[in-house]
Amino acid sequence: MDFLISGIDVLTSAVLAILPIIAVVLFFQFVAIRRPLPNTRRAVLGLVYITVGLVILLEGLELSLFPLGSMMADQLTDPAFVAPGAAEPLDIDWHNYYWVYLFAATLGFAASIAEPAVIAVAAKVRDVSGDTISQWGLRLAVAFGVALGLLLGTLKLVLGVPLHHFLMPVYLLLIVQTWFAPRSIIPVAYDSGGVTTSIITVPLVTALGLGLAGALPGRSALFDGFGLVAFACLFPIMSVMGYAQLSVWFAGRAKRRAEAGGD
Repeated sequence: MDFLISGIDVLTSAVLAILPIIAVVLFFQFVAIRRPLPNTRRAVLGLVYITVGLVILLEGLELSLFPLGSMMADQLTDPAFVAPGAAEPLDIDWHNYYWVYLFAATLGFAASIAEPAVIAVAAKVRDVSGDTISQWGLRLAVAFGVALGLLLGTLKLVLGVPLHHFLMPVYLLLIVQTWFAPRSIIPVAYDSGGVTTSIITVPLVTALGLGLAGALPGRSALFDGFGLVAFACLFPIMSVMGYAQLSVWFAGRAKRRAEAGGD
């Protein structure tokens, strides 16, 4: 009975989330464009698929991903695991939580590789660029950026440092890097940072942050548990631009060597 009630609540939330989109589309279709909706049957069937998918996704998050993130955070920050034999309560020493950093980085990397939005954008970039930008190269660059961001984000959480103390210097560095990056990669890099915050990465990252904030003594779920998504969004921008800058540098180096060999 509890599962049925929970399913009805999730279904209601999914329908309410979709209704504004439907209202906007119908308004512009019938009021602005003033034409009948093409492929009505297909559109309705698609909306049914979306609703069912949202219900499954939201229910899955509540049943699996959020509890899983809390469970992993509890285990990785357990004093018996962090510092076996130490007296409790254990003072937080950021050196002792290297497993947390490694888990966050590998989780971010794996989630980004599997993120459907990243796969779709990387495929479009490959097609538009005529294969000059590798699909796998872009996906790996994004995944590396998310991994680095979550590593630093969990370090920030363990240290208890305010979020803006980390992000403000990174934003300044990003501005400088944008100035020197190849012009063609900048839009791709900024979009790549946005698509990482999608259906796989965000729930996992949020669950990890809330779980760590709840498991570490002296940390607040509200003030410390959130903010990891910002790291997961920001650092892929830098890594993609860095990937392009390294590609240009290696290409220039190979060209100079070829010219020197020809001389």
